[in-house]
Amino acid sequence: MRLRLTGDWTLAHATALLPRLGGLATAGLAGSHVTGGGERRAVFDTAALERLDTAGAILLVRLHRQLLDQGFEIDWPQARREHRALFDYVAGSGDAVTVWPKTGSGLLGIVEYLGWQTIFFVREARRFIAFIGQVTETALLVALRPGRMRFTSMVHHMEETGLKAIPIVGLLSFLIGMVMAYQGASQLQKFGAEIFVVDLIGISVLRELGVLLTAILIAGRSGSAFTAQIGTMKVNEEIAAMRTLGLDPVVVLVLPRLFALVLTLPILTFFADLMGLAGGALMAWNTLGIDPVLFFNRLNDVIVPRTFFIGMVKAPVFASLIALVGCYEGLRVKRDAESVGRLTTRSVVQSIFLVILFDALFSILFNILKV
Repeated sequence: MRLRLTGDWTLAHATALLPRLGGLATAGLAGSHVTGGGERRAVFDTAALERLDTAGAILLVRLHRQLLDQGFEIDWPQARREHRALFDYVAGSGDAVTVWPKTGSGLLGIVEYLGWQTIFFVREARRFIAFIGQVTETALLVALRPGRMRFTSMVHHMEETGLKAIPIVGLLSFLIGMVMAYQGASQLQKFGAEIFVVDLIGISVLRELGVLLTAILIAGRSGSAFTAQIGTMKVNEEIAAMRTLGLDPVVVLVLPRLFALVLTLPILTFFADLMGLAGGALMAWNTLGIDPVLFFNRLNDVIVPRTFFIGMVKAPVFASLIALVGCYEGLRVKRDAESVGRLTTRSVVQSIFLVILFDALFSILFNILKV
């Protein structure tokens, strides 16, 4: 099916256009053609389209969604850049809006509420997966043309997410190592097995706690900053201006943050491991009389390189989740300050949830592989 759009699609002509578009999607079912893969295709021919404003774009978005719901594959072979930018802007402006239906009271109301929450969760998961696909596709295209990558922005975000996070990551890891040593010592002393506190600290810090606590800290510190920064740009319509100028927000905003966090989180994890072991060694020396030389000799005997690398393998995965969630929620911010705060909070909660979920999945996988 080929739809030829001509003339002005503006607010002044919306009243005349609306009735003509009302049954167009349904009427096109009979005249649609099927591709070799069995899919129906609709082509939007905009070569003769002269003017397009927000009202006309809303009508196009409505028609576009009707055709998508009916299983059409839609193509824009000759769309002008400014027309497509306005269409994409209008199509994405309502993504962050969720209208909850009124539910009843009592048991039926609870069931209805859980049902709508499930639908909302599935819809959000689908959108997030689509965003991951979009970022992956863009990253591959940028890899073929490295000149498009914003290396200056990436280095800036490496400083913000990595260098400036060293003090808080180091302090927290040091304290956690001390707590682990103290709690382990109080229990192992009952059995005369004080030396095994070294095994406890080494395995727990290198394999789990170092990377997990670092990721949670970065999710609260940098993930929220990503959402707030991009969300504020959305409120100020800077992202709309980027699209109008032909700039891809994924290339300009998402990829530098993603690559910066993927590079810095493993380094922070390594630093957190060192500080956690140092805190544990200090507390073991103070509480059990295990001097640092004996502590690290024992650590060298019981810890194999595989334990260290298991923790490090998780770091890039956690970094990707944190960066993608933070940028995704930032791009979904509406044009008000309340939306910035709400989605910033949501991004932190979702990031921490996904980090812990994937940590559990890693544990199951390593258990299956006997690692």
